[in-house]
Amino acid sequence: MVTARHSYSSSPVVDGHPLLDEPGFWPAHLVNLSVGHPPEAFGCDAGDAAAMLDRLHDPSAWPVFTVPLAGGFTIVLHYDSGEEFTTTDYFLTHPDWSQDLVLARDDQDRVGPGLCWPELAALLEAPPGAAGVTDAHARLLLLLPVLGDAAVTAVVEALVAQGAPEASEALARRLLDGHPLWGAEDWWFDDERSRLCAGDHSPRTVPLGDHLPPHQRAALEACLTPR
Repeated sequence: MVTARHSYSSSPVVDGHPLLDEPGFWPAHLVNLSVGHPPEAFGCDAGDAAAMLDRLHDPSAWPVFTVPLAGGFTIVLHYDSGEEFTTTDYFLTHPDWSQDLVLARDDQDRVGPGLCWPELAALLEAPPGAAGVTDAHARLLLLLPVLGDAAVTAVVEALVAQGAPEASEALARRLLDGHPLWGAEDWWFDDERSRLCAGDHSPRTVPLGDHLPPHQRAALEACLTPR
């Protein structure tokens, strides 16, 4: 069953998970990050990538993907196709929250990056028995647009696992240059050991979830901490 975020309740949301196994998905999903690298760099046919891009941008069917995390957290990716253009929205959600946290949004207001590499690395292993996107390589590539710093070897491994040629380092480095709307940014810890981002458009210029009750904030930090 596909569940839309409350702001998408009247939108034509469809389950995007079956698209992950279809030809052309990764060059289509990562098209904004892979400028200068054709679909063949992903091990895909250009026609398949173009057809998949049309499906992802279909105004009558907006794909949604869920990345289950530890502690009941989930990252939800929505494709949002209006009459003029398509945007992608990444939300961090939890059943106990009344409002989702926005990690990234590539509309005209641009929000991102929303994760640094140590946090993304902590999220690659899916909880036992979880539903949604559970393959570690697929999770990395699906969340790559949210990332705000680099880890070339892990991205090469993920690309190869999803069908790209073995010699994918140049593509990986291009993907890690940062999203064209906000780039790659520096991260640091504040006095309370919360990760902050230097990017002007990042939602992480303040501690993530700083409005949450202490127990929920602690659970969120545990979810994003490498084990």
